[in-house]
Amino acid sequence: MRRAGTNRRRAPIAILTDFGYRDHYVGAMKGVIATIAPQAPVIDITHGIPAQSIIAGAIALRECWRYFPAETIFLSVVDPGVGTARLPIAVETLAGACFVAPDNGLVWLAIEQAGLKRAVELRAQRYRLPKVSSTFHGRDIFAPAAAHLWRGEPLDAMGPRLRTIERLSIGEPVVRGRRLVGMVIYVDGFGNLVTNIGREALARFTSGFPGARVSVRIGRGAPLRIVNAYGDAPIGTPLATFGSFELLEIAVREASAAQFFKASEGTPITVTVNPGLRNG
Repeated sequence: MRRAGTNRRRAPIAILTDFGYRDHYVGAMKGVIATIAPQAPVIDITHGIPAQSIIAGAIALRECWRYFPAETIFLSVVDPGVGTARLPIAVETLAGACFVAPDNGLVWLAIEQAGLKRAVELRAQRYRLPKVSSTFHGRDIFAPAAAHLWRGEPLDAMGPRLRTIERLSIGEPVVRGRRLVGMVIYVDGFGNLVTNIGREALARFTSGFPGARVSVRIGRGAPLRIVNAYGDAPIGTPLATFGSFELLEIAVREASAAQFFKASEGTPITVTVNPGLRNG
């Protein structure tokens, strides 16, 4: 972190929330930032995270943090436990990024990649608004902290060091004979169903069945083939592919797979090896 008062930081404050685009909540947070750090660039990652879905927010944050400048401050609020005993935290990473968020696992997937350097509880009153609401810590605690950090205030001035922070796991797919069983962990705005089956996990699974054909099922639906791109299937047809997350996803070309399959987070996905059928 830069020395207080230097104002030499050029990386932005990047905001991710589940507040949506209808209400004033994000605007109020930006107002707080503009008051404390008027020169800070502010980027909206998204405010369309499904309400109270910590895992969706965590995945979105994991998939985008590395594309920002090294000293970006990520102000992240998906906080179903606001006002309870869960802690407000700030985390500095080995990669240089800083995360300001509730300690509920929201930032853990990104921090696993960026490398945890140190974490503090946001306890110091001088880096909060004078009156703290029990329902809007995004405005009263997290936004002020992010703005002060951008200005160069030391992380340790924000509060006491933490030995651990809350972790989050999206779970690993399970091998059951000739089946690899996973689940939907994220539904994007197009209705694509992102699973917890990674490209490497699938390669390890299929390595025991050289040349055998692989099919994918969602729930009890018909088997789907894995294609390279959405456009490789006819319009309106379900398909499986590896998207930008490098995770297997179920899609319907130019339509919503979530609506087509009536699926959501937690819906089971099964990859099956068919030894009697060969690729070719």
